[in-house]
Amino acid sequence: MRLLWKLVILLPLINTSAGDSRLSRPIFTQEPHDVTFPLDLSQSEITLNCAANGYPSSHYRWTHNGTDIDFAMSYHYRLDGGNLVISSPHTDRDVGTYQCLATNLLGTILSQKAKLQFAYIEDFETRTRSTVSVREGQGVVLLCGPPPHFGAPPEWERKIQNTYLSIYDSLFWECKASGKPHPWYTWLKNGERLSPEERIQIENGTLIITMLNVSDSGVYQCAAENKYQIIYANAELRVLASAPDFSKNPIKKNSVVQVGGNIAIECKPNAFPKAAVTWKRGTDSLRQSRRVFLLEDGSLKIQNVSRSDAGSYTCIATNQFGVARNTGSLVVKERTVITVPPSEMDVTVGESIVLPCQVSRDPSVEVAFVWSFNGHIIDLRKGVAHFERIGGESVGDLMIRNIQLSHSGKYLCMVQTTLESLSAVADIIVRGPPGPPEDVRVDHISSTTSQLSWRPGSDNNSPIQIFTIQARTPFSVGWQAVSTIPEILSGKTYNATVVGLSPWVEYEFRVVAGNSVGIGEPSKPSELLRTRASVPVVAPTNIHGGGGSRFELVIMWEPVPEELQNGGEFGYLVMLRPVGSATWTKERVPSVDSSRFVYRNESITPLSPFEVKVGVYNTEGEGALSAMSVIYSGEDEPQLAPRGTSVQSFSASEMEVSWKAIAWNRNTGRVLGYEVLYWTDDSREPMIGKIRVSGNVTTKTITGLKANTIYFASVRAYNTGGTGPSSPPVNVTTKKSPPSQPPANIAWKLTNSKLCLNWEHVKTMENESEVLGYKILYRQNRQSKTHVLETNNTSAELLVPFEEDYLIEIRTVSDGGDGSSSEEIRIPKMSSLSSRGVPVLEPSIHFLFCYFYCLAIFTVLLFNPLYDE
Repeated sequence: MRLLWKLVILLPLINTSAGDSRLSRPIFTQEPHDVTFPLDLSQSEITLNCAANGYPSSHYRWTHNGTDIDFAMSYHYRLDGGNLVISSPHTDRDVGTYQCLATNLLGTILSQKAKLQFAYIEDFETRTRSTVSVREGQGVVLLCGPPPHFGAPPEWERKIQNTYLSIYDSLFWECKASGKPHPWYTWLKNGERLSPEERIQIENGTLIITMLNVSDSGVYQCAAENKYQIIYANAELRVLASAPDFSKNPIKKNSVVQVGGNIAIECKPNAFPKAAVTWKRGTDSLRQSRRVFLLEDGSLKIQNVSRSDAGSYTCIATNQFGVARNTGSLVVKERTVITVPPSEMDVTVGESIVLPCQVSRDPSVEVAFVWSFNGHIIDLRKGVAHFERIGGESVGDLMIRNIQLSHSGKYLCMVQTTLESLSAVADIIVRGPPGPPEDVRVDHISSTTSQLSWRPGSDNNSPIQIFTIQARTPFSVGWQAVSTIPEILSGKTYNATVVGLSPWVEYEFRVVAGNSVGIGEPSKPSELLRTRASVPVVAPTNIHGGGGSRFELVIMWEPVPEELQNGGEFGYLVMLRPVGSATWTKERVPSVDSSRFVYRNESITPLSPFEVKVGVYNTEGEGALSAMSVIYSGEDEPQLAPRGTSVQSFSASEMEVSWKAIAWNRNTGRVLGYEVLYWTDDSREPMIGKIRVSGNVTTKTITGLKANTIYFASVRAYNTGGTGPSSPPVNVTTKKSPPSQPPANIAWKLTNSKLCLNWEHVKTMENESEVLGYKILYRQNRQSKTHVLETNNTSAELLVPFEEDYLIEIRTVSDGGDGSSSEEIRIPKMSSLSSRGVPVLEPSIHFLFCYFYCLAIFTVLLFNPLYDE
């Protein structure tokens, strides 16, 4: 009866405490430690530390040698938070053992013991020590060690832990410590020593309390002690008593399962002691059957679920303090099935493929597709190269664009829902051109051949069918395929002889493999090696020459490229003889870059023909000779100057120079053409020009000259020997510049196809040529052909079919050339308009005057030869 009253009184407090997760017992964060205080230290205070966490906050007490310290009566003790401060410590009064106690609503904990000692050093003993004898040169040890000692303070091997138990349960705690000597144990509750009772059993480090009640709640400590030290392990015991309550752990509102699956609906109310559980479906009580199981923890398990199992389920929990009910729903959905799984594929590198992954599912179930490649998930959200997810909600197809060799492997499509996870796998084989061959070596090299060997690279899932050898020299444009023996290198051939090489040339070789897919990457180049030297076999080409001075024969040729010189110390061999002679003259030209040789002999007559051959040689000997060519020796320059030189100016920038041709012979020197020299005599800005004409041309127009400037001109003949004497100079003054001002105030009137134009006469500057007339340039819009009409007047009439707009310009004509053009005028194709764009409705006096004036001008122009359609 007494126990029931305790339950009635303490139950609300316990329930409140159980519901408030912030309440916690004191736990030490800092405990006092032994202190040895030197007597000669100038410090006048000793502090023993103590601090604890917990809610509500702890208040602190201290004991000295097992007796509570009265801070009101002991003036030299004071609290600083939880720390004990001892002022003016004294050896007789303060030496001893101290302990800290921390207390809150949930209990009290006791700290470990801390010893306070005072240090001092006494004199050594005055007793004379025994004499130690030693021979000279030997070592000796004089002992001065501490007295012998042994033992070890306790150390925890097992501590007690916080425990929360229901009323009427049993508590079993065990603590264990090691030490030497072996420690003994005592138990404390809220700082008070605990003794055995009817329900409480204490044996060494074991504490058993049966039939727990609320009053057993508190903070417990296990103390392990030997002669060196005492240590404590702290833990809280909470004894709980309450009616069943679903507020913190309700039944799941909706439990979802697929047809044919298994489901467990948990029922775990908070209840102390544990509640008895029963189940109802709707209003009907549930009993265990072949598919329905009531588990020991209160959960309801249903196997092989069908559609008919859907509905509401209620858990009823009961103990001596009350009854609670909680209801949840069971939702049954169709299973998800992969209907189109990915299939194995054999593809070629560079193709784009789609791996299907399609499902049938319950419409209310969301599915997620996750693809992995060789065990690694493909994160499609990061925009991984080559991979792309396509399809809708039930389609998770994976597209692989521009597939690569590295994409060969195992692809797994995983379909995930909130209820299940299923997958399908497929292997993809990607075939590609072979990898580069390896270890290309030159085993032997001659002047024109090289023996090579190599190892095949990866076939990339398609057998190698052919090898090709390529070569590169300093003279080739990139890599070139070369001829080999055997001519065709099969996929099983790993050596060959390269033929057709050029002697004395540095070569690199590489090998390329091919299969049914294509040609692969080339191998790394072989070592750079030079072929052996041989006699040159290619002769110079384009043997020509002539010209030069008297007594000289100039011979020129196209040099032989370096890659065809076949050896070192390369040079040219020139052979020549007069036409009709049987004896050859030989000359060596040792320069490898030479392309010209001049043979000098005073016995050579001008323009004598010679037969010439040019050959080659190197360290291996003389090589091939070119075909024979005929080349003429040099000649004297012309001896006569042209006669009858004259000059006249055509415009401000042009003049024409003319002369009479020279009648030459072998004695006066051959004439190949003429050279015109022209210059000014202006000391501030002199100018000299030179221009040649070939053959019998006897006039030359020179352009780009300055206006109104005196120019001098002279002519001389030339041939391969040089230039002859110049003719006496002649001079002319170029015309003044053309007018710079364009025609202005242009008026026009258009009636059907007749266009009358009128403008102001252009007045020229003193340094400009006089106006001799005007040019009218006109063309249809969007056409490039321009028509020109010239007139000496300041008006004109045009008869043109105005099918489109016309564009018209007017410019001046003078001795100095054409002047500046007016701005382009657009004449619209509409009829009966004036320059102001006003329609002509009826004749006026001004119009009749213009009409008869234009008609008169037109009559004159009909007979003017300058008119140009």
